[in-house]
Amino acid sequence: MSLVLWILIFSLLGSVGAVAGASTVLLFSERRRTLVSSLVSYATGTLLGSAFLGMIPKALDRSSPVFVSATLLIGILLFFLLEKLVIWRHCHEENCETHTRAGPLILIGDAFHNFVDGTVIAAAFLSDINLGLVTSVAVIAHEVPQEMGDFAILLESGYTRKKALLYNLISSLTSLPGAMIAYYYLKTVEACVPFVLAISAASFVYIALADLIPHLHKKTDLRSGIYQLFLLICGVGTILVFVMRCH
Repeated sequence: MSLVLWILIFSLLGSVGAVAGASTVLLFSERRRTLVSSLVSYATGTLLGSAFLGMIPKALDRSSPVFVSATLLIGILLFFLLEKLVIWRHCHEENCETHTRAGPLILIGDAFHNFVDGTVIAAAFLSDINLGLVTSVAVIAHEVPQEMGDFAILLESGYTRKKALLYNLISSLTSLPGAMIAYYYLKTVEACVPFVLAISAASFVYIALADLIPHLHKKTDLRSGIYQLFLLICGVGTILVFVMRCH
């Protein structure tokens, strides 16, 4: 199978597939809150595992540690700024101040987010097919709980189920132009791959630490903490299995 086909398939799985899976679970599961919390715990592990076990080591293989570290730091600051400007915002529960103010803001944020995810997946596949698979697992794992939260908010904001699903699917398709732009551009400028991998790792670390983990801390009982830690380790373990198979 050609590299571009790998990129297209997993970009679609990470965006359209996540929307379809999230909406299906949301519509038919009576224990949605518990499920979302579990998925967020698992997704946190896959994001951190993919960044620290996959992307960063791969970037270090292709560039100097100082360059990779500086790019990683700049990336984290960049995503902090973007979130402050409300260009990119994730929520995993209904009572999100940003999302409840305007339904269209969710769709704009998701469109930008999916564009970035497409770029991340393409950059990972251009570096190594196995790294592409690892990255795709992390993208899918964190997209499903995010889409579940966003889909629920759209419904409560007055959208019909049909419109909420349709608009979410349309916004998710921005992953394809993101992936194709990265594929054709990065393929010709090989030196950019470590830079994009480091920025991608920064986005994963930022999402996990600034967005997902605070959500997990809302449950303070010991049992929930142990369960969350277990799922987080499972997420890291999933990525570790993929990484070990690469070597």
